Amino acid sequence: MNEPASSPSETSETVSFGYEDVTPEEKTRRVGAVFTSVAGKYDIMNDAMSAGMHRLWKDRFVKRVKPQRGEQVLDMAGGTGDIAFRMVARGAHVTVADINQDMLDVGAERAVERGGSEDEGSLVFTRQNAEATDFAGSSFDAYTIAFGIRNVTRIDRALAEAHRVLRPGGRFFCLEFSTVEWSGLKEAYDLYSEQLLPRMGQVIAGDADSYRYLVESIRKFPRMAEFEAMIARAGFVNTRVEPILGGLVAIHSGWKV
Repeated sequence: MNEPASSPSETSETVSFGYEDVTPEEKTRRVGAVFTSVAGKYDIMNDAMSAGMHRLWKDRFVKRVKPQRGEQVLDMAGGTGDIAFRMVARGAHVTVADINQDMLDVGAERAVERGGSEDEGSLVFTRQNAEATDFAGSSFDAYTIAFGIRNVTRIDRALAEAHRVLRPGGRFFCLEFSTVEWSGLKEAYDLYSEQLLPRMGQVIAGDADSYRYLVESIRKFPRMAEFEAMIARAGFVNTRVEPILGGLVAIHSGWKV
């Protein structure tokens, strides 16, 4: 998630942190603090917030990715390992990258607890900034990011970096919350997310503010067509959007040629 040559004081650039406009550096710092705060309860909160549906969404996502035995896959912002474990089980070699060390520590601990089988692929964890990774160009067959792109400081840079590290013929897949377009569900979801989620965050994780930000970050994220256009501008072709539950979440994809 390299900085411009000019300092923040020399430029008027701002990015959104929820409903607030801040400098890019401030957003990176604040997002880091959010995920450090929620890392230990992240999976419990995911189950509570989605009534367990996030597991089905992730299963569907990995089914679309179609990880193959021996493939090199980069799972960005995947610290806790939820997506990576599913792909490793199919024989892929997965690099889990995240800017937040606390999230990576949770994932590494889970990896030790779950063990593995001889038939599985390999799994490594590394701290990386999605906007400027240490990986060589054309290193991966697939790039995945699930519920992480909206927290990146500069989304366009992260998409360009995804394109750079993929091999020709490589595929990009993103699972993210989006904008509900079904009437009725939209109103109910707005009420639920604005009023109940922060309270759940306080009760379960002891942190209402972090979950209030997560709700706001969903509201500020580009609509499906707009985000698809951003993926195309990064150089991907054959872009596609698959809405789930009327756009509550969406699977975005594209190919590098």
